Amino acid sequence: MTTLPLNQVPTFSKACRRSILEMLHTSQSGHPGGSLSALDFLAVLYTQRIGNTNEPVVVSNGHISPGVYSVLAEMGAIDKQKVNSTFRQIGSIYEGHVTRHVAGVHFGTGPLGVGVSAAAGFAKAEQLKHSDKRVFAVMGDGEAQEGQVQEMALFAAKEKLNNFTVFCDYNRVQLTDSLKATMPIDVAAIFKAFGWEVLEIDGHDHKALLEAINHTSDKPVMIVGQTIMGYGVPMMEEAGRNDKADWHGKAPSLADIEAQLELPELEMTNDELKNLEAFRKSVNFKPEANTFTQTGTPLKNVSAGDPVKYAADVMTDCRSAYGQALLSLAKANETVLAGTADLGGSVMTKFVKAELPAQHIEFGICEQNMVSVAGGLSFSGFTPFVSTFGAFMSSRAKDQARVNDINQANVKMVSTHCGLSVGEDGPTHQAIDDMGSLLGMFNTMVAEPADPNHCDRIIRYMATHYGNCYVRMGRHKLPVLTKADGSILFDKDYVYEYGRTDVLREGSALTIVASGPMVIEAQNAVEAAGVDAEILIASSPKQFDEGLATSLKKTGKVVVVEDHNAKSGFASQVALYAAQNGIQLEAFKSIAVEEYQLSGKPAELYDSANIGAKAIEKTLLAL
Repeated sequence: MTTLPLNQVPTFSKACRRSILEMLHTSQSGHPGGSLSALDFLAVLYTQRIGNTNEPVVVSNGHISPGVYSVLAEMGAIDKQKVNSTFRQIGSIYEGHVTRHVAGVHFGTGPLGVGVSAAAGFAKAEQLKHSDKRVFAVMGDGEAQEGQVQEMALFAAKEKLNNFTVFCDYNRVQLTDSLKATMPIDVAAIFKAFGWEVLEIDGHDHKALLEAINHTSDKPVMIVGQTIMGYGVPMMEEAGRNDKADWHGKAPSLADIEAQLELPELEMTNDELKNLEAFRKSVNFKPEANTFTQTGTPLKNVSAGDPVKYAADVMTDCRSAYGQALLSLAKANETVLAGTADLGGSVMTKFVKAELPAQHIEFGICEQNMVSVAGGLSFSGFTPFVSTFGAFMSSRAKDQARVNDINQANVKMVSTHCGLSVGEDGPTHQAIDDMGSLLGMFNTMVAEPADPNHCDRIIRYMATHYGNCYVRMGRHKLPVLTKADGSILFDKDYVYEYGRTDVLREGSALTIVASGPMVIEAQNAVEAAGVDAEILIASSPKQFDEGLATSLKKTGKVVVVEDHNAKSGFASQVALYAAQNGIQLEAFKSIAVEEYQLSGKPAELYDSANIGAKAIEKTLLAL
């Protein structure tokens, strides 16, 4: 094991401080204060341990990227001259917040709180693999004000992640003012209360840092490092010692940076430079570049298992079909995990919990932590399915889903109780804008099944294809859809492809584009009205196949029916699709939820909101 002599780590840190200043000289923007206060921890961690183990390190306060990049450069993992000369510049991978585009960065972060949860996901993965690897994370003191951090703390203690160490850079300064003036918080007391082992040390004492880094416990470990913002750069350190926020998010002027680089405190001797170069050669720290797999790429190492086939006379809900499909996938793949936020009996992960408890994770009422932990798990060889109600997944955990999207993770979000189908729970739980929350994410698929067989195939597709996904479904039971001749529509030979549209009934007078539970409502309306309508089942508002274009060109009229808000659901996307493909429509009608509803049974709410079979029939007869 090759390490830099501990008495030479100050030299390493000094070289990193010079790089930080050079980056700021290039960018004239960034966050120098925290980069400098956390630097000694990073220097000791990498020179004494990570250089040999390449264990996962997640920097949750991603704005301290100058500190992270300077350490990676000094370790020889990235090109020092390139990062110093292109930091925060257009076309450079060295972004303002740490990113997976840089070798050695395990998870890209920015919004505070997300990274520590992702790190807990890496730690949980190592625990599941019975590995002896440790996982490290870095966070800021003000970051502990984020509720997600406290969700993570609960989770790590509950899961007994004794392979997990977090360093809190306790420099007592936030972006706008001191910690005391902004929002006082006792990080040590919080983590002790949550069941962690807490070590309080001088965050600039290299010996104390090394002992804390290598400390083992039967609990997750929190290192609270008392530090000084701007440490090691005199003009910044002075403000930091007085708990001033001058240099949290502000770069010094070019002249000030040049003046600081000429100070004796930051001067590098030839011997020091030679020693660091010799260390780089001996440690040979060359982390592999991260891969970015295109969303929708087939995964050869994940088995789809055997599809469940629901007979024509079966009446069940899609959430139960999801639960059974997930159990089948978990049986076929030890790497498929089921997670829920205290809703296993509602979202039907209970089937996995009952038969394969080692592949089931209970997160408690902590949706944000759940989605970010899943991000870490997905980069550790696992395929995590995480489930809660649509209203919570798409709103409370949207930020976390967005960060997973940016990282191009492989998290399967499946939400139940969506739309008015949730019924009596009322408007707070009736997710009618959830698909819209995910529409703008470039690396997240969105889908909605129309019956249990459709649901089974969609879930298996998502498991066996790379990428984040959001699958929504209602709560109430649906009949198995059949063709005009009575045979099962989504039969044993049916193969789902993302964005597929399926013809339920052929027609030529108009096209009905229906999704989810609205498909059977549309079928009932067509039969009652006796119109020559073609019923298309759309599975995703983000992608349509040629079947939609063919039908729209044939009929020239379209009615879009959805248990969702039309402005951010299928109607808006069908209209956009038609416009982009030059399809001239004689008539366009949207039947969707237009205002919040109160409590009631699904059928009653569909009638109240004018999206049920009666309302569809009325619209069809008027066209």
